[in-house]
Order: sequence, then C-alpha cells, then structure tokens
Amino acid sequence: MNRMVDTGYGQVNTQSWGFELYPDRAPVVLLHDSLGCISLWRQFPEQLLNCLKRPIIAYDRLGFGISDKREALPNLDFVEEEARLYFPRIKTALGLKEYVILGHSVGGAMAVEIGASDPDCLAVITIAAQAFVEERTLDGIREAKELFQQDGQIEKLERWHGNKSRWVLDAWTDTWLNPNFENWHLTAALNSLKSPVLAIHGEQDEYGSVAFPQYISDHSSGFSEQVIIPNCAHNPHRTDEELVLGCIKQFLETNLKNKH
Repeated sequence: MNRMVDTGYGQVNTQSWGFELYPDRAPVVLLHDSLGCISLWRQFPEQLLNCLKRPIIAYDRLGFGISDKREALPNLDFVEEEARLYFPRIKTALGLKEYVILGHSVGGAMAVEIGASDPDCLAVITIAAQAFVEERTLDGIREAKELFQQDGQIEKLERWHGNKSRWVLDAWTDTWLNPNFENWHLTAALNSLKSPVLAIHGEQDEYGSVAFPQYISDHSSGFSEQVIIPNCAHNPHRTDEELVLGCIKQFLETNLKNKH
C-alpha cells in the first residue's frame, strides 16, 4: 500500500507490506542508499516479509523517487538530520510505535542515528553502511561521478527519480566529496545506541572496507554483531539474499525474544 506523508518540508512517498497479515508485530522500516528509492529495493521487502513474518515499510527520502523534490543540496549533517527532522514526522504520520530499522549504505548510517535517538527502535540492522569517511569510499564515489558524466548514464537514474536525477547524483557526490565532510563519523550516535545492532558488510565492498562494521560493533553501547560476507560487494541483499535474510532472521529471533 502506498501513502504520501506530509513531513512539513514536502510530501514523502511511503509503501508498506503485510500489516494485514501481522498487525501486532513490530514492522521493519527500510532506509535506502544514496541513489536509491523504494523501487530499487526490488524484491527485498517481500523477501523480508516472507522470512520474518513482520510488516515492512519503506519510503523515498525527500528528493528521491516520487517524493517531492528538493532545491538545495543536503546539509553536511544530512545523516543526523534524517533522524531529527524527517523520520519522526513519518513515524507519527504512519502511527508507528515499536519498530526495527534497517538501512543500506548511507541508509544504514541513518538507521544508527534513528536508533540512537528513539527508544521505540527495538533493533538496528545495517547493510554496507559507512561509519566514517574512508578514502576507499571517496575513491568509489569519484569513479561513479566520472561514470555519470558519460552519455546516457544520468538517464538511467531518470527511470527512478525523474527530473530529480541530477539533484540525486549531486546530493551524493558533492556532499561526500566536500572537504568539510571529511570528519563525519557515527561515534556519538553509536555511543548512545542501546538497541542491538547487526552490521552486514561485503568483504569486497567498493564503497567501504570491513573497518566499517568493526567500527559499528566496537563503538555501539549495546549488543552488537557483525557479519562479513566473502566475495561480496556493496549490495549483499541482492547478491547473497538467502544468507542476508538468514542472518537478519536469527538476529531478530535472538534479540527480540520477549517482544512482538
């Protein structure tokens, strides 16, 4: 089911699966990556629904997918800003109470910020999340930025983001490559994070080394677990679906035993 939500800053597109099947279970909320949107999760929400027997929610962040466009590029504190400004309004509008948050790439960093700031968050799951600014990440972004200068490349984003595609690309590359962003990290949020956290990461991730899940595990205040997938790049939920689903299921069954 799709629903547009007014955040006070613009309309955000949300989609949910399975509330009619599991109305009493805490849902899993998905946060997409830097070029992502609901549609680019592909079959993953349905896979999670079938595996976890929990409702699933995803949303296009403001400026992405079919949510309203943004004019200015994100602030350099955009990761924390998602947790402070946008997600609380989406949560209220959808009537969410307790929930699990799962984010891919920068969405994983946002999931940590949300989990650290909201006691209703039962658990945090990150997939290929960045935890600080690593040269490997910047190198991957530089390569992608160069690729998107080639004929026909930006048009590939238009399928998902329409006339917002240039903004989406610039929001990613210009923010991360800004010299004033080089000292960004998740330390404070992780130190405040009491919810259990699962950090899944591909050993060959082109946008960050295994130092990221180690950092998340080392700095989290609560229970933490990391899973490193061999021969896997930046999208383990696509390339290693069964392994990722199995890890998530086991993690939640272990840490949410006495909760819905």
